[in-house]
Amino acid sequence: MNYLLKLSYDGTNYCGFQVQPNGRSVAQTFQDGLEAVLGCRPDIKGCSRTDAGVHALGFMLNFHADTRIPAAKLPLALADADTKNAALEAMAVALIAAQDKILDANKQDVENARGRVSDVMLDRLALTPGRLTDMAKGMREVAALPDPVGAVLRKIVRPNGLLIEKTAVPMGVIAIIYESRPNVTSDAAALAIKAGSACILRCGRDAWASCHAIVEALRAGLRRGRLPECAVSLIEDTSHASANELMTADGLVDLLIPRGGTGLIRACVENATVPCIQTGTGICHVYVDKAADLEMAVDIVENAKTSRPSVCNAEEALLVHRDVAAQFLPMLKARLVDARAAAGITPVELHLDARAAAIIDGVPAAPQDFDTEYLDYKLSVAVVDDVDAAITHIAKHSTHHSEAIVTADAAAAQRFTTCVDSAAVY
Repeated sequence: MNYLLKLSYDGTNYCGFQVQPNGRSVAQTFQDGLEAVLGCRPDIKGCSRTDAGVHALGFMLNFHADTRIPAAKLPLALADADTKNAALEAMAVALIAAQDKILDANKQDVENARGRVSDVMLDRLALTPGRLTDMAKGMREVAALPDPVGAVLRKIVRPNGLLIEKTAVPMGVIAIIYESRPNVTSDAAALAIKAGSACILRCGRDAWASCHAIVEALRAGLRRGRLPECAVSLIEDTSHASANELMTADGLVDLLIPRGGTGLIRACVENATVPCIQTGTGICHVYVDKAADLEMAVDIVENAKTSRPSVCNAEEALLVHRDVAAQFLPMLKARLVDARAAAGITPVELHLDARAAAIIDGVPAAPQDFDTEYLDYKLSVAVVDDVDAAITHIAKHSTHHSEAIVTADAAAAQRFTTCVDSAAVY
């Protein structure tokens, strides 16, 4: 039986309760699980705050009575590429088969969040049949990738004939903490399974019902693919306590990946006792060079800012060469502000430095604006002297996620892509 547990804190004790109406206590549930693992039935008297770190794992995870998440490590590590790819296909099929259930859960999440979060965040939270199809497509694209497990990264033959190989192996159990973005659930699960690892997922509270429905579908696919369903597990508790437990879950978590805002990433880096990959926020720039096709540049900026402003690779800052600023900025305002307002669409709020403000109307940019990830219909705009000034500005303010140059000058493009130190440079 799959025991679904939640954890609450009443100021003195952590209190567990079962979602399933089978009448068994938390202590009995723990005893069932530990007996299956240890071969003996331990005595569990309670769950005080001081030992919450021990007990919270059982409280907060989708806990299977006869197996635990670490038990999924070996079957996944041993699974060959065909087995993993077949499981990913089964997971994608199960995701679409559960479409009605997932969309119903998502509707509940969206209604609960309405009025508490911005419309942009509601869009990020919302699922549609098309988005579910894209999620399934993404899982199939992961399945089509080469199998990373077993790849020989380096090979050395010693003078005595001894062969030494550096080989890629699975991480084991990967914990991923992310915000209220249901699509990340399937993305993270697919990548972990492909890499031969189990995953523990902890989503934002606004997306819990959606993510729970998605995980249930993915687990059904894993069962059909003959891989352990506990290889994909979702934290039931979305409080800060659950995030803190994952950060310090030594012996359970082999790698922690925070995918969220600055506060979450900083908390993980500062407090995690398990290995942690430091990700970053997305303060992404577009630089419009003097040699740019300005109509093309407007199209690019419009797409980069307004198509999905809530995602981490949305444009947050625009840099414009001084030689074309007087022509380009009015074009920009006409498209992103005036035309959208006339059409009844949310206009983009332009935060302008002094040079840009001398050309068009907007909000005077505060010093912190160029260091802000808006995730909204807002855009910081600055006029720069040349490509080197743009590179300097990006080096000072970027989070090294994604940057782009719009130019017909091959030399300027080469200098920009060579000098800008970001994960993706276009």
